[in-house]
Amino acid sequence: MPPPALFCALCCGLLAASARAGHFADRCSWRGSGLTQELGSVRQLALSCAEGAVEWLYPAGALRLALGGPDPSARPGVACLRPSRPFAGAQVFAERTGGALELLLAEGPGLAGGRCVHWGPRERRALFLQATPHRDISRRVAAFRFELREDGRPELLPQAPGLGMNGACRPCSDAELLLAACTSDFVIHGTIHQVAHDTELQESVITVVASRVLHQTLPLFLVGGSEGQRQASIRTLLRCGVRPGPGTFLFMGWSRFGEAWLGCAPRFQEFRRAYAAAHAARLNPCEVALD
Repeated sequence: MPPPALFCALCCGLLAASARAGHFADRCSWRGSGLTQELGSVRQLALSCAEGAVEWLYPAGALRLALGGPDPSARPGVACLRPSRPFAGAQVFAERTGGALELLLAEGPGLAGGRCVHWGPRERRALFLQATPHRDISRRVAAFRFELREDGRPELLPQAPGLGMNGACRPCSDAELLLAACTSDFVIHGTIHQVAHDTELQESVITVVASRVLHQTLPLFLVGGSEGQRQASIRTLLRCGVRPGPGTFLFMGWSRFGEAWLGCAPRFQEFRRAYAAAHAARLNPCEVALD
């Protein structure tokens, strides 16, 4: 049997060879290992697709990931990250103008769910991944999917797509309700059937029964379908404390990674009142067919 030092060296060599063999990169996704990275170095990466994935095996050192094209966009942008579970071995930051870093993902339940970040016009869109120190060499993987899109509604901070942003659980103002009805990926008049809670992802899943579909860009509800087809799941943050309740609501929100995320959900009569007042003052941002 080889001595412990030689055995350890052989193990590390085999791990490094395996990592090199598994390295993968294209315009949309990257998969690689920290075992082949020099200590203290920062690997520069660039992904130009609007959607993709990153998988960092045995994180070590740091990665800087530029998103989108080489030139900053003239419009505001939003990027959303959805970590794979378990997410271990690294932290993910959004890079800000001047070099400031904003924490998005980390080990542990506090930042386990998805997160979104907003960049302003001409602000470079980049993520900084930093390995967290661990004494053992057990398998650790920091992996996540991302979506990058232009933000055509900078006046309205997305509620659930912010996934941890300040104000993510507060009620929407009347102005935000009206704007959400015009810009959301879905606008559904319906009731809450049940609410389930996922403590690992720190998310709540609301089962909604639709009485009317005012607008949807994703096939959330099948218009004219059976009662079972008029049910769909809408996600929000667990810390928002959503509970089943009586009455009808206007559910509005956005699509992230093929899932519906809640933005504003006023009671239907509350929205009708706000819309009528704005319509009378000719301040409504768009027409909404409520009847």
